[in-house]
Amino acid sequence: MKILMMLAEGFEEIEAITVIDILRRAGIEIVVAGLEKGFVEGSHKIKVMPDASLDAIKADEFDGIILPGGFPGYVNLGKDERVLRIIRQMDKEGKYVAAICCAPYTLLKAGILQGRKVTINPSGKVKLASLTNYFEDRVVVDGKLITSQAPGTAIEFALKLVEVLAGEAKMKEIQAQTLALCEAD
Repeated sequence: MKILMMLAEGFEEIEAITVIDILRRAGIEIVVAGLEKGFVEGSHKIKVMPDASLDAIKADEFDGIILPGGFPGYVNLGKDERVLRIIRQMDKEGKYVAAICCAPYTLLKAGILQGRKVTINPSGKVKLASLTNYFEDRVVVDGKLITSQAPGTAIEFALKLVEVLAGEAKMKEIQAQTLALCEAD
């Protein structure tokens, strides 16, 4: 399993780093790509060095994509036609597509959310609810589409990704290692 995480200037640091950490603990290969070469600054001024730039990766080598939210990170992702093209390609090929916080807006812009079960940061629910099958849950799974709500749901989101990608036993192992509490606990 090889997963791509996209970072754009203004990404939400908790959402990105938490997911990267939890997936790597689970032995899932996650490659972090920035829209350009070099450091990417998050919405709270934390700079992260991605593993690669978007131009250096080949999307067809990945089993899925994850988008963190953050402002203006999700807006910057949605403005990049390369990102939108990868999202559409992965969804069309039945690969995993995941987004947290306001990043589901990027998925909406890519045109893959109509009629599907999703969640988003509560600040974005009005627009999304009219175009999708919106749920208030902290993490929502609709086949290979996984969405979540905010920095406070990042561990639940990451653990759900582990469960979906590597199985319930691996998820429980990582949950026990990190003493993470989830909504169901």
